[in-house]
Amino acid sequence: MLRMHSLETIVSWAKRKWFVYPWSDIYGWLANAWDYGPYGIQLKKNIQDLRWKTFVQQKPDMVGLDAQILMHPKVWETSGHVDNFDDPLIDDKNTGERFRADKIIEDQIELMRKWNNEALSDDDIIKTLQEKYWVTNLIPESWSFEKMHDFIVKEIPNNPNSKKSKPADRTEVRKFQMMFYTYQGVVHDDADAKIWMRPETAQGIFVNFRNILDTTRMRVPFGIAQIGKAFRNEITPGNFLYRTREFEQMEIEYFVSNKKDEAMKAFEDRKVASKDRWENKLKLSADKIRFREHESDELSHYSDGTFDVEFEYPRGWGELQGIAYRTDFDLKNHQEASGKNMQYNDPFTGERYIPHVIEPSFGLSRTTLAVMLDAYDEEEYTNGKGEKETRVVARFPFAIAPVKVAIFPLIKKDENHVRISHEIYAQLSGSLMVEYDDGGAIGKRYRRQDEIGTPYCITVDNASTESGTVTVRNRDTMEQETIKIDELLEFFAKIS
Repeated sequence: MLRMHSLETIVSWAKRKWFVYPWSDIYGWLANAWDYGPYGIQLKKNIQDLRWKTFVQQKPDMVGLDAQILMHPKVWETSGHVDNFDDPLIDDKNTGERFRADKIIEDQIELMRKWNNEALSDDDIIKTLQEKYWVTNLIPESWSFEKMHDFIVKEIPNNPNSKKSKPADRTEVRKFQMMFYTYQGVVHDDADAKIWMRPETAQGIFVNFRNILDTTRMRVPFGIAQIGKAFRNEITPGNFLYRTREFEQMEIEYFVSNKKDEAMKAFEDRKVASKDRWENKLKLSADKIRFREHESDELSHYSDGTFDVEFEYPRGWGELQGIAYRTDFDLKNHQEASGKNMQYNDPFTGERYIPHVIEPSFGLSRTTLAVMLDAYDEEEYTNGKGEKETRVVARFPFAIAPVKVAIFPLIKKDENHVRISHEIYAQLSGSLMVEYDDGGAIGKRYRRQDEIGTPYCITVDNASTESGTVTVRNRDTMEQETIKIDELLEFFAKIS
């Protein structure tokens, strides 16, 4: 089991090794906004491609979609986002700073555990909160605004951002609309020109449900998948890639029978598939993953049941994926608002009904962060001289590693070494992301590739010229084996 490193360590490594950069850095950086560098974008793409291959390409009951970011404003009124998509906001009148009330309460609950060396169980904390504030769970977003305010005033009297622990003068807790908007056209004072930027990708799927039915051969049960940008006006973005205002979602809307028992079976199947993906495809440590069922008063306005897949980030457990049973809420509302028929006509039974929906929703940025946190390691080993050294190694699974294979000519000035290295590069680059590296000693090149998570390194030397073989070194074991050049494609095909 790998040790969890601090978020500061991961942020520093991510910038130094070309994964993630602060956004608009030359102008002083816009806080909590990030750009993906050469290795970061490849890692993110590999995670995205693996997900698409697993849940779309290899599934006969799945199709894909790419809907527009800017949609008709009626979509968001009908879906309930205009009235319900908000967060609880509280201000410090002394500083003008705004905080998400539920998030600073969550942070305080984590501190309560740490103050007691995590000796208090959740039940113990709930008992204390019930006696003081009449709340029965540790999910602040399910509390009333009055209870949130009471807890914050009494338990968090000082401004959380103040290093000098200055007392805060709190406002009441109130709603804060999380959707961004812009204007279409050139006249901005016209109310009809206001248009929302989507806070989720799901609605693009729902409004295209009829199109998919009419133009494909899909039959219930079937799913529609989408990957795309979403925007949320977060009050307190932070924790690196965990919460940002601009992010990418990977969502599936899986349409099933309107019979509750069949819908719930599909719900359970999705939970099993998700567990397999996290543990066996992305290979996240099993002890850092857990399933948590939402309390009834915590459910979204559209949900009749939700499970979160949570990952243990440095700040504590946080949502990695949501699996929601959305019933027929969205299709039914869009049918009523648009006047368009959203019913499914079963060709075998003749039954007509509005399907129910199971929604697995992933955050691509959060997934990328979890993968980086889980893969990063600082390992002590004994070198060839018997001395203790420490290496930084990112243990990305082969399927998602940004670079699969690095190719080294042993001697940079040896024409044969260089020529064969470039030939191997041309041979492998058609099917794998590979990198040519001739800078510095071989040991330094190994460490450089270890740090970006490259699973294999190929060294071309005199044996390559004489017998047509190369040395292939394994990132995790650091063991080396001799492989014939004309067998490299087959060797890596078996691994991938």
